[in-house]
Amino acid sequence: MNLDFKKINKDNYDEVLKLHVSKDQIGYIESIEDCLEEAKEYSLWRPIAIYDGEIPVGFAMYGLFLNEGEFGRVWLDRIMIGDKYQGKGYGKASVKLLIKRLYKEYGHRKIYLSVYDDNINAIQLYERIGFKFNGEEDTNGEKIMEINLNDMEDLYV
Repeated sequence: MNLDFKKINKDNYDEVLKLHVSKDQIGYIESIEDCLEEAKEYSLWRPIAIYDGEIPVGFAMYGLFLNEGEFGRVWLDRIMIGDKYQGKGYGKASVKLLIKRLYKEYGHRKIYLSVYDDNINAIQLYERIGFKFNGEEDTNGEKIMEINLNDMEDLYV
């Protein structure tokens, strides 16, 4: 596995749009096309493609919300691994690599994400990585999880 993140541009746009979640995951995340449209509207979003070498295997979108908390909150708002690539370790490896990227980019030691409480596979993945529920819900009713990098500096910082 040779994971890397690439900006989505005219050269890879079509191939990234071909990625889809499995049928039982539809509804847990917006389509990549919808995410890219949202990123055009709100400049704080950073959409990226997840590649294994030259093969696009997933998509993520993150950003810093300065209007949340004292110093803002860094959100790993969307992540998906294409259905053809699931069950091969890409999800866990991608989230860990994204955590490192977000820390380097923003310098925040807490990273947030939200998840529907019936998305058991995602919750188990996030918990194995170190995310914990913080008792909050977002505007869509998703449960908010956070990871505190102070607790695991040797892994991510």
